[in-house]
Amino acid sequence: MSASPQSVAILGATGSIGQNTLDVIARHPERYRVFALTAARQDEVLFEQCRRFQPRFAVLVDATAAARLRQRVREAGLAVEVLEGAQALCEVSEAPEVDAVMAAIVGAAGLAPSLAAARAGKKLLLANKEALVVGGDLFMQAVHTGGATLLPIDSEHSAVFQSLPEDPASWERRVDKIVLTASGGPFRTRDPATLAGVTPEQACAHPNWVMGRKISVDSATMMNKALEVIEARYLFGLAPERIEVVIHPQSVVHSMVQYRDGSVVAQLGTPDMRVPIAYGLAWPERIASGASPLEFATLGALTFEAADDQRFPGLPLAWSALRGPAGTTAVLNAANEEAVAAFLDRRLRFDHIHAVNDATLQRVSPSKPQSLDDLLALDEEARACARQQVARLPI
Repeated sequence: MSASPQSVAILGATGSIGQNTLDVIARHPERYRVFALTAARQDEVLFEQCRRFQPRFAVLVDATAAARLRQRVREAGLAVEVLEGAQALCEVSEAPEVDAVMAAIVGAAGLAPSLAAARAGKKLLLANKEALVVGGDLFMQAVHTGGATLLPIDSEHSAVFQSLPEDPASWERRVDKIVLTASGGPFRTRDPATLAGVTPEQACAHPNWVMGRKISVDSATMMNKALEVIEARYLFGLAPERIEVVIHPQSVVHSMVQYRDGSVVAQLGTPDMRVPIAYGLAWPERIASGASPLEFATLGALTFEAADDQRFPGLPLAWSALRGPAGTTAVLNAANEEAVAAFLDRRLRFDHIHAVNDATLQRVSPSKPQSLDDLLALDEEARACARQQVARLPI
């Protein structure tokens, strides 16, 4: 352990990942101090976090929310500087004082600050899978050029990382395939013909994990797993056909690596995001996360099933997008974000999310993005197309 505490910036502090990160940090005040906390517009939650953790900076993207927070911070006598706007997210991510950045902003909005942290050579704890899905090779190039340390926080990718050899140069030679596990979400056993009437409340009721609304819907459609396949492709450098998905309803085996000799190495644990968060914060050491340990004597059966493409038609889009030209995965992500937002607003049927994603992929033909501006332009083009598809579908 270093003599001085690590300075941590948490992007998306008011979400479930951000709150769990603060929970782990609070258990180890001698190891970590909070440099910056950010949110989109939840100023009340952010104020309480500022009062407890005393960061140097608090950032709100929404200017009105930032003004409210600035006033409350002043009245409370806190030594916290309140910044506003998307650019401020990048500024705190690349600040020289920062050692580690927890990138937990949902969706494509997290790409720019994640890129900033990568270019600045930070220890980057990536909970925002869209940064890789949208950024792809451009994002990985920023990681390598900046000399950043990239540590996955998604439970599945953290499990794969923990199960791989320590030497990345040997992965291609020693590893046969990566197996990502999926819970199957709340509709794993439902007849696909009955999914048209699914409500947002039903889709967000995940059987194992406590998550935000968007990722909960992605879990229900298995689009989260499609995005994770894409993320795994860029994180670990294996060909898409060497990435497999299997349904594991208990969410105890978080993912596996199968080696050339037939051996399988897996990471197991209770379904608690504090485990991969603690692993990322302390890597290469391990610290207490606050999660309950597995009790093998009472664990019960662990079962596995093939992923059903009929029930989860969005899953095969991962491999299809990876086979397409550079930028195709960004199109898929943008379409899905628009479709899920429409579903949560009750403007789109649950079973039409896949239709929007598929139609957008067919209609938007990306040229190879060369910069962040190219990616953002492609993202907006795909979103506009997806919104058109939403408007054409019956509710």
